[in-house]
Amino acid sequence: MTDASPAGADKAAFIAAARSSDTAQFALITERYRRELQVHCYRMLANYEDALDMTQETFLRAWNKRESFKGNAALRTWLYRIATNACLDFLDKRNDRTPVPAGAGLELHYLQPYPDRMLPEDPQESVVARETIELAFIIAVQHLPPRQRAVFILRDVIGWPASKAADALELTVASVTSALQRARVTMREQLPGRRLDWRSPATHELSNDERGVVKSYIDAHQRNDVDGLMALLREDLRFAMLPDPGTVIVTAKDAVDGWVSGGLFQRGKDDWRCIATTVNRMPAAALYLRAPDDPEYRLFTIAVLHIVDAKITELTGFDATDKPWLGLPATL
Repeated sequence: MTDASPAGADKAAFIAAARSSDTAQFALITERYRRELQVHCYRMLANYEDALDMTQETFLRAWNKRESFKGNAALRTWLYRIATNACLDFLDKRNDRTPVPAGAGLELHYLQPYPDRMLPEDPQESVVARETIELAFIIAVQHLPPRQRAVFILRDVIGWPASKAADALELTVASVTSALQRARVTMREQLPGRRLDWRSPATHELSNDERGVVKSYIDAHQRNDVDGLMALLREDLRFAMLPDPGTVIVTAKDAVDGWVSGGLFQRGKDDWRCIATTVNRMPAAALYLRAPDDPEYRLFTIAVLHIVDAKITELTGFDATDKPWLGLPATL
């Protein structure tokens, strides 16, 4: 008896495409998994551009190994296995990437935001649960050694059983269980006070508080209202401007003083227009700056905000100059 489910149909069609070397059919089938595989690679690597590259590498490897797929496992499982190992191979070659030293946080120099428009369209997909795509989670995962990271993501985020994860990583079930226990300890240390059970659905929508704070943040920026901006920040703010490393500031006053002393809101950096957006399922603002004598506002920074009780507790800025990021217009 054949599997009549969509997954079973994909499996049968994939096997037929593999046997006939039908590249068009192969591409049509695998393309359905692109967005969720990109999210998976992004969690592994914390870099959007690298995630795109490793997803493409996954499809290349899948094509080259197409005859090895016998249909014993779901096609999705097979592709996740290839993607995970592609990321592990990438990390093996990049000693500067992992694991992140203890104490490092928002200053992760290779961290990039993930555009919400590129997330899987199905809001029920566990791969897009908000709390597993937020920047704090992505940063915390980077503190795990590569294979421990893979175990954690496969087991606790995607929800694979230990035996399935062990098979994908060519480990024993005991090794997977041990790695997961160690990973959970690290994640609790890196995400104190946050919910660590991702098996229940997490909301995807911004709250009214979040929308209100983003609007106020944009208004204050466009008015060069330093006091208004300061009022939105929690005193123990965590701030970083990436890709510059080592810029974490832990008080709102220090952050604002740094912005002002750096010339922000002064001539040449005082003519702003901003767009509300979302990245990593988080509220964000795209900041556009118009230089004197320039007729256009140019994309300058993407500010990603973590908001708790109507206050900005974490602000991560990404240098966006000369980068057409996230589908945003380069100029206004």
